[in-house]
Amino acid sequence: MIGMNALLEIYDKLYRAFGPQHWWPGDTPFEVAIGAILTQNTSWSNVEKAIQNLKRQRVLSSKALHEMPVGKLADLVRPAGYFNIKAQRLKSFIGFLIKAYGGSMKKMKKEEMHTIREKLLGIKGIGPETADSILLYALEKPSFVIDAYTKRVLSRHRILEDGRNYNEFQELFHMSLKRDVPLYNQYHALLVKLGKTYCRKHKEKCAECPLKTFIHEQV
Repeated sequence: MIGMNALLEIYDKLYRAFGPQHWWPGDTPFEVAIGAILTQNTSWSNVEKAIQNLKRQRVLSSKALHEMPVGKLADLVRPAGYFNIKAQRLKSFIGFLIKAYGGSMKKMKKEEMHTIREKLLGIKGIGPETADSILLYALEKPSFVIDAYTKRVLSRHRILEDGRNYNEFQELFHMSLKRDVPLYNQYHALLVKLGKTYCRKHKEKCAECPLKTFIHEQV
């Protein structure tokens, strides 16, 4: 398994190449959580349109969305795609938030990380990536987010095979790096930036990649 020094080297190279990413965008923890659910299987630009719809209607709160008919919610989040499914998932999350924490993200944040994670994974439509996005970006808990970009980058650089499961990829970061929210936040965002810019699924740009020297050193 790759060691801590190598993972930090990757981080340093990406940070020097891209700088701070200021991710996840959102005015409140609740907005970040909503965005984490809406971004499933779509681009962030589409999520922004959906969130703007909610803001224009002044309904971006747990109480307002809980009281809203699911059909109206689906119409408002239509730009994010799969709008009927996502409206149901939002309703499930908000129902949980109200029942368990009185609709308060602050109260949710006070609970122990692993307990919250298990509860989030029990909500229909919320998998590990979405749960960890909410934990890291909305609740500031040190749970590293694993997505398709992270798996692609690490597998192409011979760090961990793409066929490994979510927990194995996450454990790599948890075991190799200190549990630090700002580090996890920035690292994940930098991997996403790399995946979108150079380490694409198709037509990758290896010759221009900030990690091209890292490939040479590891092979």
